[in-house]
Amino acid sequence: MIIYKDILKKLDEAGYSTYQLRKEKVLSESVISRLRNNQDVSLTTLDTICYLTGLGIEDLVEYKPDTKKCL
Repeated sequence: MIIYKDILKKLDEAGYSTYQLRKEKVLSESVISRLRNNQDVSLTTLDTICYLTGLGIEDLVEYKPDTKKCL
């Protein structure tokens, strides 16, 4: 399972409010909503966030094995 590490807070710390991101069409409302609800986002979105924040992907996401999931 992929867990997002409070990405919206990291964007805010880098000087990007959700209002600004939506207004300038950097991230859509649906992407922001998905981040708020810890739902999947694309690698392209994560790449954009890494660029904006200056952080690596390892600073934004964490992998935890899901022991309940069957393959």
